[in-house]
Order: sequence, then C-alpha cells, then structure tokens
Amino acid sequence: MRSFDFAPLYRATVGFDRVADLMDRALSADVAQPSYPPYNIEKTAENAYRISIAVAGFTPDELSVEVKDGALHVAARKAPDAAERSFLHRGIATRAFERRFALADHVRVTGASHEHGMLHIELVREVPEAMKPRRIEIAASTPAATAVIENKAETVN
Repeated sequence: MRSFDFAPLYRATVGFDRVADLMDRALSADVAQPSYPPYNIEKTAENAYRISIAVAGFTPDELSVEVKDGALHVAARKAPDAAERSFLHRGIATRAFERRFALADHVRVTGASHEHGMLHIELVREVPEAMKPRRIEIAASTPAATAVIENKAETVN
C-alpha cells in the first residue's frame, strides 16, 4: 500500500488544517470498519439529517452522545447485571461500543431520543448568511450623464 506525505500541503496552506487532517484520517484508517451497532443516516429535510442507531438492550442512562472536535461520539456501556442469568441462546448483543461520525462544517446536533430500541440523533446544517450565495446587482451607465458632458463641450466653442 502506498503512503503519502502531506507535509508540503501543511506548509502551503493556511486555515485548511481540517481538510488535511481528514485526508490523513481517511488514508490511515483501518480497512475493516466496525459494523456494530448497525445505523442509518437519512436526510429528513433540505438541511436536516437523522442518524438512527440500533441500541437494543441499552437504556438511555447507559448511552452517551457528545460532540467534540468536529465529531459526534456515541458510546454505550452496559451496567453490570446484578442477577446472574442462564441463556440458552443470546442473540441480542449488549456489548459496549463507541461510534464516531465526522460532522461537516456548520452541522449542529439539535437533539437525541431513544425509542423502541433505536437511538435517533437529529442534525441540522446551518449555513451562515455570509456564506450563502447572493446576487450582486450590476449598475448600468446612464446616457444622461454623457449627454450633459457633450452639451458643455458645445457651449465652449
């Protein structure tokens, strides 16, 4: 596998550290991504998204959702079971997990809810007014201004 040196990129850019870090992370990530727990990412409106994670067997108190360093961190730790139980078949995995989702610029987490074994995390993309496209009016020159100049030139003669 090839390895890339991004040192020249860091020297030639100002303010693009996050892009370079994202490229570093993408190239150095392990090929095998964890598949537990399963999750969906859906677009619910033009600038709204929802991440749904299957968390069967976990209570809301055992789940943790936090945003730090431009990433959404979701973790679960199962409290130790006081009563020992004997399972004939155990198909519901309640093992601890940690999932990270990189958030794009201007994406904010607005809330989280837990229902029917699913953790729903609501996200919204809020683009600042300064970054939204805006139309610039083009001023046209008025023929009246040129006519006044020509009239003055005629009176001088």
